Amino acid sequence: MKFIHTSDWHLGRMLYGRSLLPDQEHFIRDFFLPLVKREHPAAVLLAGDVYDRSVAPAAAIKLFDETVSQLAEWEIPLIVISGNHDGADRMAIGASVLRKHGILIAARPQDCFTPWVLEQGGETAQIFTMPWLDVPTARQLLGEEGEGLRTTQECTQAIVRRMEEQFLPGAAHVLVSHCFVAGSALSDSESPIFVGGGDQVFVETFQPFDYVALGHLHGPQRAGETGRYSGSPLWYSVDEEHQKKSVSIVNVHPGSFTVQEERVVPLRWVRRIKGHFDEILQAGKTSPSEDLLDITLTDDHPVYLPAKQLQPYYPNLLSIHSQWLLRQQEDAGIQAIDARSASRQEVFSRFMKDVCGEEAAPEDLAVLEEVLRDLHLIEGGEEG
Repeated sequence: MKFIHTSDWHLGRMLYGRSLLPDQEHFIRDFFLPLVKREHPAAVLLAGDVYDRSVAPAAAIKLFDETVSQLAEWEIPLIVISGNHDGADRMAIGASVLRKHGILIAARPQDCFTPWVLEQGGETAQIFTMPWLDVPTARQLLGEEGEGLRTTQECTQAIVRRMEEQFLPGAAHVLVSHCFVAGSALSDSESPIFVGGGDQVFVETFQPFDYVALGHLHGPQRAGETGRYSGSPLWYSVDEEHQKKSVSIVNVHPGSFTVQEERVVPLRWVRRIKGHFDEILQAGKTSPSEDLLDITLTDDHPVYLPAKQLQPYYPNLLSIHSQWLLRQQEDAGIQAIDARSASRQEVFSRFMKDVCGEEAAPEDLAVLEEVLRDLHLIEGGEEG
């Protein structure tokens, strides 16, 4: 049975203070919906973090509503879970009504134990959902069985055992989950919420399922034999520059699955540029770029207002760094440390060298000594 697996849309995301809604609108309207129409899967699996924050901006909500309405019109089921960035209670509004129209929004803990059964072409798939759950919520969901459980791993394992008790014989068993699988690769755009491994889940936990559609991590990657992160469809930090963003087309059968990655062609790329200012400026004049850029200047001298000069040719400049300035800051830090152990005369001599370009003359040092005596900072000064 064919599914389209995607996750971590983060609608309403900002990157260095710049809204990514135009890029997200392009992704959904010009890439994702045409892909779904072409492939016509048994269902779309959206594995959490639909929004970038719990109280999403109106434009982000409108964009998701547009997506849901289109899938409902095409009669293609959408199975979406809440992630750690989503407002679960807000997402759950109207869930029971939407379910009757093929839209399953799993945002409440109890949704873990209400699987969706799909039948198509003589095949059956049983789809379980596990929205983002913290340990206290998971323990409450499990009742007496949850007493004494301390970690996400322990809670997840107990939830999966209960799911397994509901398995239909002969069906393909699919899980949609938003979590951090131990050993997976992180990106800068993911929140550093994992402390001491307590929020990690072992890959073996998901072994009972034929396919686990994971969300939460932004780099596409396998997670054990049956789990896979589709990754975010867009670049949400500069360090994701080289990640190959895609949407996954997955064919699942009892005991096996295959994946085809459909590469995303974005409205604007996120790129790093490194080089001399004059070269970067000339390249911009020759071929202006609308991409979202992080620029590092390698010049061995300061450049006057580089961002202002580059902005006309790189209007979506995110940030600019100067290696020369970084070296100056490092040198200043070293000098500050050295100054703590140097004598006042040595510090004064360095100051004269840096500011005036020449060593302090004997008469300069004599004046300094006289001033220090007047201030009672060296021996021999008179009482004021």
